[in-house]
Amino acid sequence: MSGEATILHADLDAFYASVEQRDDPALRGRPVIVGSGVVLAASYEAKAHGVRTAMGGRQARRLCPAAIVVEPRMSAYAQASKAVFEVFRQATPLVEGLSIDEAFLDVGGLRRISGSPTEIAVRLRRDVLAQVGLPITVGVARTKFLAKVASRVAKPDGLLMVPPDGELAFLHPLPVELLWGVGPVTAGKLRERGIVTVGHVARLGEAALVSMLGAGSGRHLHALAHNHDPRSVQVGRRRGSIGSQRALGRAERSPADLDAILAGLVDRVTRRMRAAGRPGRTVTLRLRFADFTRVTRSQTLPWPTAATRAILGTARALLAAAMPMVTRRGLTLVGVAVGNLDDGPVQLELPFGRRPAAGPGGDSDDRDGDLDAALDAVRDRFGSSAVTRGTLLGRDGGPQVPLLPD
Repeated sequence: MSGEATILHADLDAFYASVEQRDDPALRGRPVIVGSGVVLAASYEAKAHGVRTAMGGRQARRLCPAAIVVEPRMSAYAQASKAVFEVFRQATPLVEGLSIDEAFLDVGGLRRISGSPTEIAVRLRRDVLAQVGLPITVGVARTKFLAKVASRVAKPDGLLMVPPDGELAFLHPLPVELLWGVGPVTAGKLRERGIVTVGHVARLGEAALVSMLGAGSGRHLHALAHNHDPRSVQVGRRRGSIGSQRALGRAERSPADLDAILAGLVDRVTRRMRAAGRPGRTVTLRLRFADFTRVTRSQTLPWPTAATRAILGTARALLAAAMPMVTRRGLTLVGVAVGNLDDGPVQLELPFGRRPAAGPGGDSDDRDGDLDAALDAVRDRFGSSAVTRGTLLGRDGGPQVPLLPD
């Protein structure tokens, strides 16, 4: 790691809601919720009332009756993101995008021409506000992990630099939830044992953490609790997976509803894969339940593909295996991602002899495969709105969140 704090984590504040407040002066200073069925974003005025992302719209309006609800405008958010990343690249060529509203920047070696890392961060925040009209929070530290933690602590609309000689003094009093990889389940395991701060984690030996959380998580958290993070800012790295997810709120969904939602997500993912020329092998299903726990299930195919037939069949099988948990806990989010991406040719047909898995509606047959292949071909040629599945007619497919360029 560098001896100087030269890594910036820049994170736009309440991004979607901030764009809405920027574009409509009547919304400024008022509680704003983006998304009526499920909350996609909330302004800090709405968050002060307990409104959170992925919360059901009805619950959000109960918490904040004065909130103004607006429908999402994904094209506006994509344009704002593009403009912000242009400001990032004006500051340094070393920019690693994490999502459309956050990135790491390495400003090492720029002191002579641009000033200290803190001066660069001050100017970056000023330029984003002046050129794009959006507030942004920046954390500055020696490691990517600590820079991200610093930006989270500094929110909203703040700047925090963690000096190298004060890293552990800053990090150790913070709650364990600020460690990357600590979700509700892991946090619960730690808190049951009286481990509530990062400092408590740091005082445990690696062996104790491994026995408690498993080898991967134990070693990972032991390293982060001591701010050991050798990762550098990587420019131009292609994404490792392509995915999409849908927040469902707390309304009960039938198996047919869930299958239609899953099919819509897979259609979206495979269309993006074919557009990028990136077939993949590992299909991952992500589920979040009403008790805030999450599970991930995946299966790796023996061949790379971007065919909807193969990926949807695999995703259906993963969901069918998880249905007992869905029934018991209630499902609030479902996501599909395909990893192990390749740069080889994209095939719309399955290899000879392969058949997709059956969905909850019954057995799969070759006619389903023919339909999926036809849908893929028509959409790729004439656009995603040219044709759709009968099961998706009249259904809200949810917003299509813009992606960073691959």
